[in-house]
Amino acid sequence: MTSEGLVLYKLMILYMLDRVDFPLTNSQISDFILGFNTSAALHLQIALNELADNDFIKPRTERNHTLYEITEQGKEAVELFEFKIADSIKMDILNYLKEQKIELRNESAISSDYYPSGNEYIAQCSIKERNQTLLEIKISVPTKDQAIHICDSWRDKNEEIYQYLISEIWQES
Repeated sequence: MTSEGLVLYKLMILYMLDRVDFPLTNSQISDFILGFNTSAALHLQIALNELADNDFIKPRTERNHTLYEITEQGKEAVELFEFKIADSIKMDILNYLKEQKIELRNESAISSDYYPSGNEYIAQCSIKERNQTLLEIKISVPTKDQAIHICDSWRDKNEEIYQYLISEIWQES
């Protein structure tokens, strides 16, 4: 791939991240970019790594996926060099984000991770909306397997748990 092609990938990634108000995962970015060129997976990872190394994007790893957010420096780069992205590609990006917005937002809004704490493990689960934490729960459990199970279950059960907590808190005694 030419260096010009790599620059285009970087600009496309920055453009995508600049058009959403939540982080995107590596797989969400890959799904779009690889739709153009399925043999570009290696170049996509190079572009992401170089953007992160140069502080244009900020990666955050949560369990089994990486989330990316654009930095102020990345926003400035998009403003300066957006003209290098063809209008048709911009429209494809905007259409992809529009069509997938709810799914994209939900995937990045629901997170869970675990970490050791002394002889136990802490499962930390959260729900975020527009960079605001709606709910964060930390549960101490004796084994790593239990922490993993809680984190894995969180994606499917978070809404039910959130609604239960709200109804119990608002319920009059």
